[in-house]
Amino acid sequence: MHSRLKPAPPRVVLIVGATSGIGLATAVAFAARADRLVLVSRSPEALDAAEAACRDAGADVVDTHAEDIGDPAAAERIVTRTLDRHGRLDVVVHTAAVMGYGGVEEMPADVFTAVVDTAVHGTLHLARAVLPVLRAQHTGTFIGVNSLLGSVTVPRMGAYAVSKWGQRALLRTLQQETRDEPRVSVCIVSPGSINTPIYYQAANYTGHATRPPWPVLAPERVAAAITRLADRPRRHVSVPVGPGNPLIITGFRLLPRLYDHLVGPLLRLAVLTRVRLRPTPGTVHRPAPAHERVHGHWPDPTGEQVKPMPTDTPAVRS
Repeated sequence: MHSRLKPAPPRVVLIVGATSGIGLATAVAFAARADRLVLVSRSPEALDAAEAACRDAGADVVDTHAEDIGDPAAAERIVTRTLDRHGRLDVVVHTAAVMGYGGVEEMPADVFTAVVDTAVHGTLHLARAVLPVLRAQHTGTFIGVNSLLGSVTVPRMGAYAVSKWGQRALLRTLQQETRDEPRVSVCIVSPGSINTPIYYQAANYTGHATRPPWPVLAPERVAAAITRLADRPRRHVSVPVGPGNPLIITGFRLLPRLYDHLVGPLLRLAVLTRVRLRPTPGTVHRPAPAHERVHGHWPDPTGEQVKPMPTDTPAVRS
């Protein structure tokens, strides 16, 4: 008689920032694998839409929690509810981020601080709540979504760069501090320019509407990298997503004078549009659920479209 291998049980996957862009694409990707999902976002309305999208993709179990990961107590509440319901945690993905454009002297201090807090303290709060659980299980994977801007700096994007440099330092430290648990992995994914709504929801004090710089990849590419890490964790490395990332990082590190000479003009050419825009805090302090979806305004790559969210309405411009 031929023995049959039992299918692997569904994993319990917690995704923070699960209602837009990379987070939503990741939730849909895990849903297609029939994993049990726990989705976290600041917006109850967007969570309802994300839950529907995940169920359409194949998930039978989808829990939602409307929480702000910047709240020090939120992560503990999320993890406690998850353990009460499922008894374990297998994969945790932190994708929550807010972005801000504007010089360090231009951007209001509260906006700058909030951008940094979401990435740095949000990761800290989540890790402190999750890692003791993974240690007790002696298994589990924590994945932090960082950025190319966690390795380079760009003028007028200082708040986001500070947030991602700080987050990367924290994640690398966590990689070192979990070496005593061989089956507990802390992984880093570092996307370049990705077609998500974050560019159009960002705080902006430049006077110009912005866009993602070319080359622009689909958020599904990042989601695929995250699901691969969940299957086969890669510790102590950062997985880049974007063909230009290694070249840009090399230029920043080895040719700093040339990099500094070029980065400002390239920002004006590739990121700042001619459309005038009034100063705005964007979604830094509060979400805009009607605009949360997988893709941004950039044309969706053929064959990589996932559109469970309503189509964005045009931004208000002056």
